[in-house]
Amino acid sequence: MIPHWLHLVSIFALVLGFAAAGVIMLDEMRHPQHMWIMNVVWPVVALFGTVLTVWAYFRYGRLATMKATMNAKSEAPKASGKSATPFPVMVGKSTLHCGSGCTLGDICAEWLAFAFPAIAVWFGWHWFFSEKIFAIWVLDFIFAFVIGVAFQYFTIVPMRHLKMAAGVKAALKADTLSLTAWQIGMYGFMAFASLYYFPQVCGVRLEVDYVEFWFMMQIAMLCGFITSYPVNWWLLRSGIKEMM
Repeated sequence: MIPHWLHLVSIFALVLGFAAAGVIMLDEMRHPQHMWIMNVVWPVVALFGTVLTVWAYFRYGRLATMKATMNAKSEAPKASGKSATPFPVMVGKSTLHCGSGCTLGDICAEWLAFAFPAIAVWFGWHWFFSEKIFAIWVLDFIFAFVIGVAFQYFTIVPMRHLKMAAGVKAALKADTLSLTAWQIGMYGFMAFASLYYFPQVCGVRLEVDYVEFWFMMQIAMLCGFITSYPVNWWLLRSGIKEMM
């Protein structure tokens, strides 16, 4: 059975994640981000990044509010939040931007497959995959990819003033490697939790409606950040992705 301490820790971590997202959302109402998509990104990544995300938001995210950006432009045309943000932090923001799409995609896909089990069969369970988790990962990736590219599209198009076709192409180029690297890290940890730790150590199957599942997902998203960070470093250095 699942240890009681793990159950309590899971509940605490999830409550902390929702609280962190709430704190950021409330602040964004008073200080909206200059790039509107970041008003979505910050609360979403706070769901798994919790206090670390709150610290990053108030330390660096506040440098990119509409008011801060307007003040920077009026005081010095070349000054902006970017000039006050170290490159490693820019990489982190870019990685979180990617991770927010993955997070939303995974949440939607997991609950959809839970509500309609036949979907797992459509994506290969029984006839291609022996484990249900692999079939759902296919759905996870599709959702994460579509949402992630959409997020990237609404970032690149306003910055580069691109038309729709060119914007979609640029978004695909910028987000495909980053998103894939994120999903690899996330899948790796969830495989450990779902296929080894819970069935072998705890003697239970990890299900979507368990708080422990979503605590594991929080950790998995942090693993995704680690595997995607160096990819985003290269993408920014090469100019494929825009610095935020």
